[in-house]
Amino acid sequence: MTTKLVAFRIDEQVKDDFDKFCHQAGLSVSSAYNLFARTVVREQRIPFEISMDPFYSSENMSVLQKSIKDAEDGTFGATAKVDDFDELMANL
Repeated sequence: MTTKLVAFRIDEQVKDDFDKFCHQAGLSVSSAYNLFARTVVREQRIPFEISMDPFYSSENMSVLQKSIKDAEDGTFGATAKVDDFDELMANL
């Protein structure tokens, strides 16, 4: 079987932790990546669930950006009198 060199960038700490894991599991890093690649090809899917951290949702990013702008403008934490709780919640 002919092989090809694959090179990619990875965070240094992740690489170090992965190297340590592979060593403890009795695998070379190359063997671990080969296992991953072969599983992807065989199953035609990523062999684990990929989910998004809700912190980075577009809605939350909008709120965070507004909060940063308000803080920079000096209006962060400004309060206003609200007579209707439902109105307050609808405006959030």
